[in-house]
Amino acid sequence: MNEGTLLRVGSIDVFYGGFQALRGVSLEVRAGEIVALVGANGAGKSTLLNTASGLIRPSNGSIEYEGKDIVGKDPSRVVLLGISHVPQGRRVFPDMTVLDNLTLGSYPRKARLKKNENLRLVYDLFPLLEQRKEQQAKTLSGGEQQMLALGRGLMSDPKLMFLDEMSLGLAPIVIGKIYKVLREIRKRGITILFVEQSVRRSLQEADRAYIIEAGRVVLSGSVADLREEGEIKKAYFGI
Repeated sequence: MNEGTLLRVGSIDVFYGGFQALRGVSLEVRAGEIVALVGANGAGKSTLLNTASGLIRPSNGSIEYEGKDIVGKDPSRVVLLGISHVPQGRRVFPDMTVLDNLTLGSYPRKARLKKNENLRLVYDLFPLLEQRKEQQAKTLSGGEQQMLALGRGLMSDPKLMFLDEMSLGLAPIVIGKIYKVLREIRKRGITILFVEQSVRRSLQEADRAYIIEAGRVVLSGSVADLREEGEIKKAYFGI
């Protein structure tokens, strides 16, 4: 593993019954990076995040976090190690208040000790959540619920965040605000691996990207190099 690598996925295969969702997928995420995982719907992006966070066990391959094998660890243990997973679809608790949703994110012992500090960080990043902390989550708009989901992920005091389809179904102006917050999160020392269907947006926001098609990584590299990649221009931009 390269020095500074937080997460290393090595040649993992994942099956759903007889269907192979991931085929020999490998990737690395280094400390301090924003890394994008890009591909069409059904390419295997969410499956990869779910596997790395312990929700799915791969049939083959390795997953290492800070140099330690985490294959087979319960998702709750993975959170304790410092990985936070913000799933697709937000999944906030609709009948609970904004504050209670955020507080639930701080269940790891280390995070409980820093609950007030992390709550202040969330409110600094998303002032609207502080204004609406006593409201039920179901009263928030879709974009506001996405902010709440991100805030809840931050409450676990992570070193690495998995973010799955943050921009799905949101207005462009809201998407822009959320990606601005991601850059602020990185400035706080948190590394980010995010899933996105939009190649254009990914190549604007990330340091490096992995392109997945039909369960395989077909291209990877720095966004500067990928912007010049002929296969991407042809497949995604029609150039």
